[in-house]
Amino acid sequence: MKNIPNILTVFRIVLVPVFLYFVIDERLYSAAAVFIVAGVTDAVDGFLARRFDIRTEFGANMDPFADKFLLVSAFIALTAKGLIPLWLTIPVILKDSFLLSGVLALRSAGRKVVISPSVFGKSTTLLQIITVVYAMLLGNGPEFTALAATTAAITLYTWIDYARREIRIQTGKK
Repeated sequence: MKNIPNILTVFRIVLVPVFLYFVIDERLYSAAAVFIVAGVTDAVDGFLARRFDIRTEFGANMDPFADKFLLVSAFIALTAKGLIPLWLTIPVILKDSFLLSGVLALRSAGRKVVISPSVFGKSTTLLQIITVVYAMLLGNGPEFTALAATTAAITLYTWIDYARREIRIQTGKK
């Protein structure tokens, strides 16, 4: 049981090229199925790690990376295919780039960083997963535009929330 959450995290990373293959080949139902499996592994690995108190440093570092790798890859691929608008993909990429650069900056300064997502961060990830699946299965339309706008707004809000948290960490304020 000790390594199951880590195995699921690695499996999620391995699923990204499979997902991208299906998107490029325009087999969107297959891509959606792979993406949903990857999303479920995210929920299951976190649940198992918390429920059975089997958190590891590897999992704490790789799980957020796997999430960002999956989502950023999906947004870029689906934007390239014309299924997700660029105005939605840009904030997703910028938020995740900001988070990664902040973590790397703190680590290069010799500070130990534990990546713990906020409630907003978890909600944003779920909303982004829903948006990606919707784009692949149901396509464009007024409902998708509303979903995309909501996703963009929540992503931007989460970015601001993480920026505030990082500033507090950098300045030593709680």
